[in-house]
Amino acid sequence: MDAIQGNSAPARLSLWDAVSIILGIIIGVGIFEIPSKVFEKAPTPQWALAVWLIGGLLALAGALCFAELASTYPRSGGEYVYLTRSFGSLVGYMFAWAQLAVIRPGSIGAMAYIFADYAAELWDFDAVSAVWISVIAVLSLTLINILGVNLGTTTQNLLTVAKVIGLLGIIVAGLIAAPGIPDVVSDALAPAAQADPQQGWFAVAMIFVLWTYAGWHEAAYIASEVKDRQRNLPRALILGAAGVTVIYLLFNFAVWQALGFEGARAKVGISEVIGGIFPGFGPEAFRILVMVSALGAVNGIIFTTARIYSEFGADHRLFQPLSHWSRRMGTPVRALMTQGMIAVALILLIAFLGKKRDGFDEMVEVTAAVFWMFFFLTGLSLFVLRRKDPDLHRPFRVPLYPWLPIVFCSWCVYMMYGAVRYSPWLSLMSLALLAAGLPFYYWPKKKRRRPEIAPSPEPVVHA
Repeated sequence: MDAIQGNSAPARLSLWDAVSIILGIIIGVGIFEIPSKVFEKAPTPQWALAVWLIGGLLALAGALCFAELASTYPRSGGEYVYLTRSFGSLVGYMFAWAQLAVIRPGSIGAMAYIFADYAAELWDFDAVSAVWISVIAVLSLTLINILGVNLGTTTQNLLTVAKVIGLLGIIVAGLIAAPGIPDVVSDALAPAAQADPQQGWFAVAMIFVLWTYAGWHEAAYIASEVKDRQRNLPRALILGAAGVTVIYLLFNFAVWQALGFEGARAKVGISEVIGGIFPGFGPEAFRILVMVSALGAVNGIIFTTARIYSEFGADHRLFQPLSHWSRRMGTPVRALMTQGMIAVALILLIAFLGKKRDGFDEMVEVTAAVFWMFFFLTGLSLFVLRRKDPDLHRPFRVPLYPWLPIVFCSWCVYMMYGAVRYSPWLSLMSLALLAAGLPFYYWPKKKRRRPEIAPSPEPVVHA
């Protein structure tokens, strides 16, 4: 047999590998697409920065909750493990189904399509070529992750370093740019006169900002593969969330300083800031940076999401093939292949329907309600599991318990409400897709293959 059942991969990932995966997934194309939307909707530039700060603090609060769950229940699979233990196999199944059928392949496809679209602009390809570029990107990165964990993490580390260096370059260029300083002064002196905010702007802005922060919890999906996981998992989750918050705040402040409030509302303004680093090469440099960021996000999502499917397949007979790990490669080959095929199918479907990049906003909105519903349930599972497993060793405990998890759960409810109110039909569509997976839960009959919980071992004492 060239396969192993379930989640039995060795711990090969360092703290930096875990942090790199988090940074690589979070810092995708959102930071280039969303700031102009937030500046446009916010009444003042200060409010726009406040939205990014609030988003970062909420991501950090969520990371602290996940740090306790991931270190206490050290299986790869993230929310699937916690939700199944807290609320039963049906809730865990519905989470995994949502990830398998829509959310993760959709995210992979959207990121790959944006990569291809910018590549087509850079090299003057037509729209049909862009479709096939996105398909090749997904298939290539899937193959890299199939061939081995080390190859996948090395690719991720290189892409993460490249995109962080690029963002830091924009930040430096923005902070030292002189033309925008008068605009900043006028914005600060008369903030109330800058815009007429639309009703409900805050909820809409937060949906997009928190989508841009999405990924701070990704280390939980690779829990069993992280070295010294009881210490490194909480560190990776906290460092990843905090690091991205600092980068995002500096990035938005730099864009505002360089361009002024009105200039920051134009998406093309970011390429003008890059033009300060590479005179005459701003648009090209901007496209390359977006392409690198998109590839890093695609690779990170491919790497972590296959671990959800592996856990999922070990518990449900219909999806049992997804639980196999290749002994020779040390990777969940079948889960990676399935994920890649679904993502490619979605890319081709979008291309056939002619959506292209015009569907970017809709892709965010269609997943928002379900996305935040499962985050709320995961936050709630922290309370449930403390009562259900009171004697289980918890290497990390959430500070300010229960208030910090209450804040996180309350905000998740607010985000669900905002998503449904802002996009009721798209939210209903996502719920319909979620419900479509119910028949597969009851037929064929699910089969538990493992114990319900793998308690965390006693902590290692370091000299």
